[in-house]
Amino acid sequence: MVRGMRNNNPGNIDRNATKWLGMADEQTDTRFIVFKEMKYGCRAILKLLSTYYTKYHLHTVKEIISRWAPSNENDTSAYYKKVAKDLGVNPEADISLSKEIHIALGKAITMYECGSEAKNISASTWEEAYNLL
Repeated sequence: MVRGMRNNNPGNIDRNATKWLGMADEQTDTRFIVFKEMKYGCRAILKLLSTYYTKYHLHTVKEIISRWAPSNENDTSAYYKKVAKDLGVNPEADISLSKEIHIALGKAITMYECGSEAKNISASTWEEAYNLL
C-alpha cells in the first residue's frame, strides 16, 4: 500500500503546526500527516483547495497545483497537465469550485499522488469528506 493510502492522507499533506480534524493521536510518519480515517484525509484536501480558491484567489488548475505541488519537490507542469486532463479543462482556464468540480479536483490529486490505489476511495467517502467542510 502506498504511503498516502496507508496514512489515510491521499493528498500527502505535509505535517506542520495545523491541527487537522481527524488527525491520528499518534503521528507515525515523520513527514506526512496521519489521519484516523480516509474521510478526514479527503476532507483536508478539500479544505486546502477551498482555501487556495477563496483566500489566495487561485482559480485555475495550473495555479492550484503550482501551490499544491511546488516545483522544488515535483514536476509541477506534468502534475497540473494530468489533473487538468482528468478534469477535462484547460490548465489555465478559470474553474468554479462547485461541489462536483471540488470533489473531482480532489480525486485527480489523489490519483496523481497515490496512483491506481486512489480508486479504492469510495464516492461515499468523498461525500462524507465534503459534508465535513
